[in-house]
Amino acid sequence: MARLPRQYAPLVYGIIQAAITTAVATAIATHHLTDLSLRFLEEWSFAWSLAFLTMLPVVVFVSPFIQRCVLAMTVSAAGDGVN
Repeated sequence: MARLPRQYAPLVYGIIQAAITTAVATAIATHHLTDLSLRFLEEWSFAWSLAFLTMLPVVVFVSPFIQRCVLAMTVSAAGDGVN
């Protein structure tokens, strides 16, 4: 399996996080509209694709801002090596 340089880790994390989050959310929403059948898979795959394509840029571009906010709101513990 080919591996990416570490500099792409935040992007890869964002892609995986967006995929899992949107998959779960759209499955829950779609389940309420259909029974568990082929129609569910069709409706879910369309809803997931739309949600993923919408959320991916949001996750990738907003996560650095969120990380800076979290760092500003927290303090490192003594001896953890983080400033």
